[in-house]
Amino acid sequence: MTEDFLFHCRVEKNLSPHTLKAYELDLNQFKQFISSNGKAIDIRQVDKQKLREYLQRLHETGKIKTVKRKIATLKALFNYLEFEDKIAVNPFRKMRIKIREPLVLPDALTLEEVKTLFQVVYRQKQQFEDRSTYAYKSIVRDISVLELLFATGIRVSELCHLKKEHVNLERKYIQVNGKGSRERIIQVCSEEIAAILEEYIELFHTGGDEGQIIYFFSNRLGRRLSEQSVRFMVKKYAGLADIRRSITPHTFRHTFATLLLEEGVDIRYIQQILGHSTITTTQIYTHISNPKQQEILATRHPRSKIAV
Repeated sequence: MTEDFLFHCRVEKNLSPHTLKAYELDLNQFKQFISSNGKAIDIRQVDKQKLREYLQRLHETGKIKTVKRKIATLKALFNYLEFEDKIAVNPFRKMRIKIREPLVLPDALTLEEVKTLFQVVYRQKQQFEDRSTYAYKSIVRDISVLELLFATGIRVSELCHLKKEHVNLERKYIQVNGKGSRERIIQVCSEEIAAILEEYIELFHTGGDEGQIIYFFSNRLGRRLSEQSVRFMVKKYAGLADIRRSITPHTFRHTFATLLLEEGVDIRYIQQILGHSTITTTQIYTHISNPKQQEILATRHPRSKIAV
């Protein structure tokens, strides 16, 4: 049953490999739970009581976001089974499941921290005298990665799956394939960023790739740069910049959105650039940092116009 469902998700719904992997993990966990007494149970025999027991187990052991994802996976499975007439009654029918996720404000870098980080990486680049070494090529690639993360706010998976033909420096834009196979165009307007990307292309893309699928960012072996490599990269340079907190590639996405909002950019433009399907997702960035809040209250609050 689950194999048919996963086939449906891969072929008919065209879901991403990342989503399919998550579905498979969630379904395997559920199958282990309903067979926990050593006796396999047909998934078509699952009723509301068994679902409630599983939901209770999830709440005891999992984080809220993880629990919500696992429930969504099961709902998708049973909706499919009902639609295909493989079960008579969907056990999720008339089940009220409300999970309130606590609001966690995204952790963003300050503009000063971003400035320090880039000063550190460019200083490292300037120390190289021999530009033919792989170490020099590597620092140029790393700077290009960091610049593009901050300049566009793209997800690390989107960055790692950028293909060579998706980066157009002549017209200064990148073409991003986002969640749900939604494509979007993001302009790269900084001349400094365009310059480092040009240098990266000269060092890493030098002919011989006609007819091949070439990812824009690659590792030493010429393979696609992995998301994990980018995470290690960000952690490394954050340490060199003496940023004493956990920084991930997604932090650059948070920073991109937060700093644009603080500059007064309309949230709907930010939604479009980030590739959010709804404005609700983008609204998490509408918090105001403490320094910005202090500036607003000190300079714009009407109390300053009242003399007593």
